[in-house]
Amino acid sequence: MSSVFYEKFERHAHGEGLKGQSTHYCAGCGHGLVHKYLAEAIQELGLQDDTVMVSPVGCSVFAYYYFDTGNTQAPHGRAAAVAIGHKMANPKSTVISYQGDGDLASIGLAETVATAQLGVPVTVIFINNAIYGMTGGQMAPTTLMGQSTSTSPDGRKLINGQPIKMAELIAQLDGPVYVERVALYSAVDRKKTKKAIKKALKLQHEGRGYTFVEVLAECPTHLKMTPDKAEQWVKENMTPIFPLGVKKDVVAEPWFHLEAPGFDPGTLLQAVGASATGAERACQGFPTHLHAHDVSLKLAGAGGDGAQTAAMLIATAAINEGFDGTHIPSYGPESRGGTSYADVHVAEEEVLNPASPNPHILLAFNAPSLAKFGGTVASGGTILYDSSVAKAVKPLDSTVKTVGVPFTEIAVGLGKLVVKNIVALGALQAATGLFPKETFLAAIKQALREKANLVPLNEKAFQAGYDAARRAMAARG
Repeated sequence: MSSVFYEKFERHAHGEGLKGQSTHYCAGCGHGLVHKYLAEAIQELGLQDDTVMVSPVGCSVFAYYYFDTGNTQAPHGRAAAVAIGHKMANPKSTVISYQGDGDLASIGLAETVATAQLGVPVTVIFINNAIYGMTGGQMAPTTLMGQSTSTSPDGRKLINGQPIKMAELIAQLDGPVYVERVALYSAVDRKKTKKAIKKALKLQHEGRGYTFVEVLAECPTHLKMTPDKAEQWVKENMTPIFPLGVKKDVVAEPWFHLEAPGFDPGTLLQAVGASATGAERACQGFPTHLHAHDVSLKLAGAGGDGAQTAAMLIATAAINEGFDGTHIPSYGPESRGGTSYADVHVAEEEVLNPASPNPHILLAFNAPSLAKFGGTVASGGTILYDSSVAKAVKPLDSTVKTVGVPFTEIAVGLGKLVVKNIVALGALQAATGLFPKETFLAAIKQALREKANLVPLNEKAFQAGYDAARRAMAARG
């Protein structure tokens, strides 16, 4: 088995020279030692090929440059949740969530507690250096009372709350089987640290449960001390607040015997109620008259207008035609009176950015949406709006085409207000030619596969919207 560390750290000087053998950590930082003990434990237990390291935002953000294992980068505070995903997807893997105090005990506290209580065998290595190390030395949840930081220059006070004792908190939960707090400031304590990390990984590997190791670590940079002085500071100041030792050690029988989930396409399609054969395609090619490779749309309206459903239907239609389609909903607090929206992309090959800040097409279901997004439409684009509730708009860009269609009025005339979004899709097809009629109707039928009696009404609504848009465009010349 090869070393758990890469032979060269490519991030530094492309792996050349002395820098190719050094990490990005400051001199005297505790992370380097913990990395060493973690790598040794992985190697001694023979877990390298099965290990997945999860590192979030923080000083350890570049851990994947050093560990020759599986690696995942997680959003700030979300490493524990990502770790659970890895463990459930590959139950035989050894999953390590490696986090700092700001990350784990602040923004990630909810995920930390929920994962621990769940008890699924993952291992959390928690580096407690009493500071936000990477982002500028701000006060962390573990910062000591009276400790000066960039956000508490006069020292942490009662108004800031007491430092949180994570090991004790985690040990009170039912899910964990092993919780220990260790330190790095002496040879004896360093040996205990390695032993604790190895034990935590072994218990996980045996399927006995969740394990948590808190390491009191030095941060000479933000303490503004030499490494040896920083070690002494941790011993004299942190240990009284964060006592070392085993906080929980339960004799648990191995219980985690899940089988890896299957990823058979047919099974997955069946699980979500989709057809393995796919929809019949009607497009002769990508709608390059709207954009060469990626058409962006924004659909906006009040809650209940059906903008989100229409957006999903467009994305589904794109996928049915063999394109890439994305739908990103945005539900703001104003969604029951102002405007909420959905960003949609239809790409020939791959959507690279699902947001639509400057859409080629705006579909507005109410006046606030038209006012808010009308000026964002790209040059040469199209604005479709519900003329039942919004007045004619003059776009800021004279190349933008505007088409007003009374979505609401037409839907009420058909006897069902809820189909006004389908009216809008018909108008969209007429005004832009994004997809053929058959493509839209196939997606609508697909969505109504369990409500087939509603298909005729929706087909009428689509055709009514199409006809109304054609009349509106003809009237404008």
